[in-house]
Amino acid sequence: MTTAAHTIKIELAGLKDTLDLAGRIAALAEIGDVIALSGDLGSGKTEFARGFIRRLADAEEEVPSPTFTLVQTYEGISGEIYHFDLYRINTPEEVLQLGIEDALREAITIIEWPEKMGQFLPRGRLDIRLSVTKGKNHRQAELIAHGHWAERLRGAGHA
Repeated sequence: MTTAAHTIKIELAGLKDTLDLAGRIAALAEIGDVIALSGDLGSGKTEFARGFIRRLADAEEEVPSPTFTLVQTYEGISGEIYHFDLYRINTPEEVLQLGIEDALREAITIIEWPEKMGQFLPRGRLDIRLSVTKGKNHRQAELIAHGHWAERLRGAGHA
C-alpha cells in the first residue's frame, strides 16, 4: 500500500526561517532519505541545504554550493550526507556517473535540481519547492511528502 502525497505550504519571512525549517526537517531525516530541493536560481535551495547539513553535521561546517563539483559529502551524526547539485547535468543518465545510487542506499541525500534526474528520482522522497514571494528575503516552502515522509511530517506536527 502506498501513501498518498501530502502537501504543506510554509511562509518563510527570512533566512532564519529557512534555516529553522531545514533544521526541523533534518531532525526527521534518516539514512536512505531523499530531500529534493527545487526552485528558481536564488530561491534558497543551497541555504536550505546548508542549514540541513549543519544540523546533522557540525554547526560550523563549511557547506559550499556543489554547483561545480556536482556533489559534496559530509559526515553526519547518524551517517553520511550527500549533497548533489544537478544544475549542470544534461541527461538523467549522467546522474548515475556521480555515484548517486550508493548515496540513495547508504546516506541521507539532498538533491538540488531533482527534475534533472528524470526517471531515476526516487519515489519515496520529500520534495521541497522554494519560491521567492513578497520581496527579496521572503520565501514560501511547499513540502510535498511522498511515501513514509507523509506520516513522518504528520507525526512531527507538520499538518
